[in-house]
Amino acid sequence: MIKVENLTKRYPGHTAIEDLSFEVGKGEIMGFLGPNGAGKSTTMRILSSFMPATSGRATIAGFDVFEQSLQARSHLGYMPENVPLYKDMRVTEYLDYRAALKGVPHRRIAERVGDVKELCGLKDVEKKLVGALSKGYRQRVGLADALVHEPELLILDEPTSGLDPNQIRQVRDLIRNLGKQHTILLSTHILPEVEMTCSRVIIINKGRIEACDTPENLLGEIRTAGGVLLEARVGAEDGAEELKKIAGVRDVTTTTDGEWQRFSLRVESGADLREEVFRLAADRRWSVRELSQRKATLEDVFVEITHADDV
Repeated sequence: MIKVENLTKRYPGHTAIEDLSFEVGKGEIMGFLGPNGAGKSTTMRILSSFMPATSGRATIAGFDVFEQSLQARSHLGYMPENVPLYKDMRVTEYLDYRAALKGVPHRRIAERVGDVKELCGLKDVEKKLVGALSKGYRQRVGLADALVHEPELLILDEPTSGLDPNQIRQVRDLIRNLGKQHTILLSTHILPEVEMTCSRVIIINKGRIEACDTPENLLGEIRTAGGVLLEARVGAEDGAEELKKIAGVRDVTTTTDGEWQRFSLRVESGADLREEVFRLAADRRWSVRELSQRKATLEDVFVEITHADDV
């Protein structure tokens, strides 16, 4: 469905993406991950024909996004991170207008708009002005807009950006259902959702692809495999620095809850350091109320890859 070959985008004094190559097959849900400024949105805008590339080639459903832009766009629905909407139009009016712009036959506009309103949970607000909607409902209108012309491919750039936890859950469930009928390229910072939803993951860092595989295979390849959680009262000591001295500990992050500190240790693959951590805590006379091991997650993979230059 998507084929990208040696795609590069340069600006004066800055290269946004360099020599990207990847494919997304029909029916896949592909996660597209990377830190801020890594080149995710640039790639999505190029694929959606919103901007040209400096060099390279990209096709959607076999159509070149540069030479056959209209044909390529007819096969995709694009939802940018900040959805541009006409706020002085009512929801149904806006979707009717967008369906006509996207070439939906006049006789089918009412049917398609009704379908996407139902699918995206917009029936209760169909007569409201777009500008009067909450951020969650505006995101749903943007998703309905992307779906109204029945595209085979959906490109979703941070679809849950700025939403509260309940809204995130609703949009997440909607995307899961859409994955049963559409190919999806999904950019998001909510890594547990990617782990549960996506069949493959691309991780991009500093404009280059650093990894492309299934979540399971990526978890098996990283040097760190899970970690250790310690919740303790350490007094005036710098607990994180003491824990970093243990052989096999790669990094320690700390949160505070009153007198208690919660230490999350990233450890080398295959290492179970609970005994060493307990021995340190006993020697230092720290009060411990939790010591446990956790499994590796996609967040560990993301941190391992994108912080590779820092360790």
